Amino acid sequence: MYAITIPEPGGPEALVWDEVPDPVAGEGEVLVEVVAGAVNRADILQRQGFYNPPPGASPYPGLECSGRIAELGPNVSGWAVGDEVCALLSGGGYAEKVVVPAGQLLPLPEGTSLTRAAALPEVVCTVWSNVFMIAHLRPGETLLVHGGSSGVGTLAIQLAKAVGARVAVTAGSKEKLERCAELGADILINYREQDFVEEIKQATDGAGADVILDNMGAKYLDRNVQALAVNGRLAIIGMQGGIKGELNIAALLAKRGAISATSLRARPLAEKAAIVAAVREHVWPLLDAGHVHPVVDRELPMSDAAEAHRIVEDSGHVGKVLLVVP
Repeated sequence: MYAITIPEPGGPEALVWDEVPDPVAGEGEVLVEVVAGAVNRADILQRQGFYNPPPGASPYPGLECSGRIAELGPNVSGWAVGDEVCALLSGGGYAEKVVVPAGQLLPLPEGTSLTRAAALPEVVCTVWSNVFMIAHLRPGETLLVHGGSSGVGTLAIQLAKAVGARVAVTAGSKEKLERCAELGADILINYREQDFVEEIKQATDGAGADVILDNMGAKYLDRNVQALAVNGRLAIIGMQGGIKGELNIAALLAKRGAISATSLRARPLAEKAAIVAAVREHVWPLLDAGHVHPVVDRELPMSDAAEAHRIVEDSGHVGKVLLVVP
């Protein structure tokens, strides 16, 4: 098969479409013929040499894909060869074939094309596990999403609105904020021109955000605590703004606040399977009914993964950039 390899870490040009050995499905796994994969920030870190796959995972980038089951490994039930699926991966989505633990498969949602389904697994699992399973966003509460026009952000807006929450977003342009508004965002904050702490306080009559979904990390840590409501929950899922920040514990205590920080890739298989099962139970009915949909910026041939990485690094997109197997 062909896959995107990384012979040496570096810029987008380090991604090479090359022939590699076919993967083999093991115990409890299935082999998926990939139709499309999606680009995530973690893939860029891997390309740069900063985020290696966990032990035993595919060496190729790609944390989500869609495709058709080509082969069942031993002791797999509930799935059949030919089933159209999308999947949460630990790696290997930038390839023509990938092996997936059966517990990380999801069926194709009704009304979603097989190609566009590649935009779902990583972002939906990230949002559901952090915003709902950990931070317990409730109807009537306010969610602040940093990077509202990202793949994670566009799904977070829709899921929060679907459960009856109020949604605030930050983004870096009028056009991106307009797209967020189309998805249901109530409070629009241009982080280049406005202070999100002041804006969220003004929009909530001084209360603040009940839940904050943060992709920035260190750069926003102090201001996120300031923006929290009493009993607020800060969920950190990225570190685009650095890895080390200073935490004002007195301010956090005054808010009776909680901070969580998670990633999906290195979690044990059982934890991933539990998240996928929760997503299938709670989110898939919303997708089937058309209340939630994947937001796709553009589709490129998988062999053009370097160009896809440039687009994502430049933040010139809204939603997900997909890589389609030629």
